[in-house]
Amino acid sequence: MSREPDPLVLLPGLACDARLFLPQIAALSAGRTIHVPTVSRADTITALAESVLAEAPPRIALCGLSMGGIVAMETVRLAPERVSRLALLDTDPRADSEGVRAMRETQIAEVEAGGLAEVLRRDLHPLLLHRESARDDIRALMLEMAIDLGPEAFVRQSRALASRAGQEETLRGYRGPTLVLCGEDDRLCPVKRHTLMHELVAGSVLEIVPGAGHLPTLEAPDAVNAALRTWLAA
Repeated sequence: MSREPDPLVLLPGLACDARLFLPQIAALSAGRTIHVPTVSRADTITALAESVLAEAPPRIALCGLSMGGIVAMETVRLAPERVSRLALLDTDPRADSEGVRAMRETQIAEVEAGGLAEVLRRDLHPLLLHRESARDDIRALMLEMAIDLGPEAFVRQSRALASRAGQEETLRGYRGPTLVLCGEDDRLCPVKRHTLMHELVAGSVLEIVPGAGHLPTLEAPDAVNAALRTWLAA
């Protein structure tokens, strides 16, 4: 009798929800349970990872994009035995620099004063997509997700990101099948960060997605789905 595949847990990024992974949910849900936890209810990465573990089945395939990847790495640090395989998409294993932490504090103050949409349009959205992309539909979806989650979620997530520790040692110690993937034109988490993660995780697979920036799940879903299928079958 064949064993059921481990459920796939997808962790969305800053100010995002399950809609970030709609193409993947549609492509991968046949024969496999998919969970998309909320990762906006706490203001530390550790507390967010603990909430993922509290809601998740005992053994999971774990995939996170951007902040979701950071929460995924912390989940592995806390309970590596529960993560059968790991996919890190357009993310960063390092702690924030002083400059980035200062920028986040400025954004938090502006968002708390009612400027969520302005912060997103000015600081984040111009960096999300491939430079040659004209995907206004993706930009509109990103704004819609952020507004639906609300400014309090953005503030909690920003504080969690600013206070996080680096995960280089976590990655060095992980031994499950690991996919490291990013868009070729990711300006928020550039390719060199993914090369570093690939070097840290023994036996990992590195995929660079042409024609995509920070959001390949939406910009190049067919390429991402193919890479995830191969990872899930490894």
